[in-house]
Amino acid sequence: MSGEREAVQGYNAELLEALAELRARRDELSERIREEEAERGRLQSRIAALTERLARSSERTARHLSARRQLDASIAESEAAYGKILESSQTLLDALKGEIENASKASESASTSKQTRGQKHS
Repeated sequence: MSGEREAVQGYNAELLEALAELRARRDELSERIREEEAERGRLQSRIAALTERLARSSERTARHLSARRQLDASIAESEAAYGKILESSQTLLDALKGEIENASKASESASTSKQTRGQKHS
């Protein structure tokens, strides 16, 4: 019986040793889990902060795009109006040149006519 008792005590010691090893592994895993959960919490906080920054950036971009569209429209209207002004200026210039030409012809014909009359009286 003594042999059986010693065998049972040996098994018991091995069992206790195996249980202690399993507990040590469990404690090690528990520490890793705590570390991973802490890292996960930090990452989630960063994600929340980055998500908020992204939303603010998107809002600013949308406002800038709207302002740019308004400026593009203003530029297009101004360029169109300027083109009409240039066209009107060219039309006015052409009309004035025509008037100057007509005035010059009238002046030349009046002076030719005076010269012709002056030669008749002489």
